[in-house]
Amino acid sequence: MKITRTSILTGKTRVKEIDVTAEQLREWSRGCDIHIVMSNIDKADREFIITGTIPEEWKTFCPG
Repeated sequence: MKITRTSILTGKTRVKEIDVTAEQLREWSRGCDIHIVMSNIDKADREFIITGTIPEEWKTFCPG
């Protein structure tokens, strides 16, 4: 599914194809833990869904 998010660090809006379903997104938006609901995707994709950030941004803004 194509997910569109705006980064909380840079304000850039990106679209990323992530292997999640509409039902998974609904469960998460209702308060379920994203780590449980979307255990099938990696940490970077979960972070993108939550904050809109990509790994390169974290490396720039939070080195180390």
